[in-house]
Amino acid sequence: MKKGWKDIPIGGLIEQAGSAAEYKSGEWRTFRPVRDEKKCINCLICWLYCPDSSIKVKDKKMVGFDLEHCKGCGICASVCPVKCIKMEKEQQK
Repeated sequence: MKKGWKDIPIGGLIEQAGSAAEYKSGEWRTFRPVRDEKKCINCLICWLYCPDSSIKVKDKKMVGFDLEHCKGCGICASVCPVKCIKMEKEQQK
């Protein structure tokens, strides 16, 4: 049930924190990141710079991308010191 004006806190305060994890934004992409596992040195610079927390890491190693949240900005590819990440055109569905 929707809240009425009497149910909204004074000043329109947002009482509960939100999370981008609830919103899958991967469908916005035009380009997707693709990693060459053989070239990757697991420096995790991509993880550090990713604005969407879309770099998957396990045991201090990069293991892939969270494509449900990756918007395809290409920052990971631009900061990679060994250029193991390239951006490829997203396939039409």
